[in-house]
Amino acid sequence: MACFAVTLGVIILSGFNKLSAAKDICDYYAAVGQSLTLDQRGLASTDELKWTHNNTIIFHIQQGKVSVGKPDDISATGSLLLKNLNFSSAGIYKAHVLRSNGIMIDTLTHICMMDKVSKPQISYVCDFKSGAVNLNCHVAKPQGLVFSWTLDESTLTSETHQTLSISLTHLKGERSFTCSAANKVSKEKSDRVRPSCKSPSPPPLLCFTSKIVIAVLAGGSSLILLLLIIIMILCCKKTKMRLRDKGELRMISLNKQEPDSISPDYETMHPTEESSTPPSPKPTPRACYPNVSQPEVQTEKSLSQLSTAAEDPQPSPVPKPRTKGPQTPNV
Repeated sequence: MACFAVTLGVIILSGFNKLSAAKDICDYYAAVGQSLTLDQRGLASTDELKWTHNNTIIFHIQQGKVSVGKPDDISATGSLLLKNLNFSSAGIYKAHVLRSNGIMIDTLTHICMMDKVSKPQISYVCDFKSGAVNLNCHVAKPQGLVFSWTLDESTLTSETHQTLSISLTHLKGERSFTCSAANKVSKEKSDRVRPSCKSPSPPPLLCFTSKIVIAVLAGGSSLILLLLIIIMILCCKKTKMRLRDKGELRMISLNKQEPDSISPDYETMHPTEESSTPPSPKPTPRACYPNVSQPEVQTEKSLSQLSTAAEDPQPSPVPKPRTKGPQTPNV
């Protein structure tokens, strides 16, 4: 009896030790969706088996009868079969076996759940000042992941960080890089990347951005268009002024010509001296007086010249109404 008590105390003490250690150490790492088997060292038909998860009974069989769980939850040896794990499946699993001879065996297992690693992607930046290319292995939730790099299918054993810096002199030719990210449940590898770093072109003489150039060109074209519109407006105004001046000159010329032309009605109402019928011819003084002196002959010539000038078709001023006065008889 004393021996049994000592044995029971040792088992209980070892169980507490395993329980405290299981809280800090994961016996198994599993990803969401995976399946896992927790081993058990054998089970007789007369044994009692009880599986607990975080102190909650999930399976119980006694003398071949299942009271909690399903018969297909365990194997023939009593191992627990876990299917389609999720984050709620993490924790401590305990197998309690009671033999027919009264011996109890407890087995503790700590399971930790983790996400699967997503596929990484490589990005790079060419740094010509330092003469190197900087590569970065992008992956979701990088905490706790282990990274590795390969150069032309050769693993760079000293590079285990998320970033990698390679001198530009090592990029002569086509060099390919890949990175891998892994945790305790999965590992993923990126696609192959061939960095291309070309020396930058010399800066332009005028440090103007494309936006500034486009703005200046747009402003210049708008100014030219505005000037063209103003010139067209001025030309139209000038043409209109010329046409108006020509019309005014024509009106002035017509107004000047109107006094020179006498209407037939006016001539009919007020006949002029030139249009009046000439007086009947009278005998010349020479016929009447044959012995007239030379001065009288000259006077007669001057009178004939005056009558000829009166018959000249040159334009005359506007005639005025003739007032009939006493006529002096010719001597």
